[in-house]
Amino acid sequence: MLIAHLSDPHVRPEGELYQGVVDSNAQFAAAIAHVNALDPQPDLVLLSGDLVDHGRADEYAMLTLMLADLAMPVLAIPGNHDERRAFRTAFTAQSWLPANGPINYVADTLGPVRIVALDVTLPGLHHGVVSEEGAAWLDRVLAAEPTRPTIVMMHQPPFDTGIPYMDPYACCEGQRLAAVVARHPQVERILCGHVHRVMQMRFGGTTLCTAPSTTTAIALQLRPDAMPASHIEPPAMLLHHWQEGTGLITHVVPIGTFPGPYPFA
Repeated sequence: MLIAHLSDPHVRPEGELYQGVVDSNAQFAAAIAHVNALDPQPDLVLLSGDLVDHGRADEYAMLTLMLADLAMPVLAIPGNHDERRAFRTAFTAQSWLPANGPINYVADTLGPVRIVALDVTLPGLHHGVVSEEGAAWLDRVLAAEPTRPTIVMMHQPPFDTGIPYMDPYACCEGQRLAAVVARHPQVERILCGHVHRVMQMRFGGTTLCTAPSTTTAIALQLRPDAMPASHIEPPAMLLHHWQEGTGLITHVVPIGTFPGPYPFA
């Protein structure tokens, strides 16, 4: 099973730039074209939040138009820049969308890997939280399929990254999530967005990965007095490849065209 993972596209209305600097729509369109051109094609695409920039209806209209070009199914969760009501309207035709409350759901008919979406966002705030209710829901869902390889997808990562201007906006109560995941060894990955960088670590007895943004990269500055900064780096995505007997392998894939291929390896 092949799973493409895009994150934080920050789609804007037509003609408007992200932060007045970057054409996030063009970057996301390039990412979609890149995913469609993969051979073999992925079985599905994960979108781990911040799909639009301000949660506005015209941004979701643009997002819907762009996602129509994808050749495979899409699973999405909101981020702190999304707005739940408008998000629901944009994805109203999707069978995985819950009718109300947090956007928590399970997708288990798209291949051998089960996808569990955990919405940790707090409407109107930039940080997230693993609530007691969310943790209990996740525990029940994971217990229902104890031998099925599973990915848990969320937006804000539940740990301090060491980047001082990002950590106030992390997901709180990460220990609550770690305790749940540790009870369910079938969880192959926890996948997050939000930080616009690739990071990985051991968490709750499994591996946690954050995805790059298709738009900008938040600067990797680890000094405690560092000021907020971003760079326009080459956009990238994650590609998760699950095989029987091997498990889940995660690849970082630059988006674009590059010299080659050359006849050596």
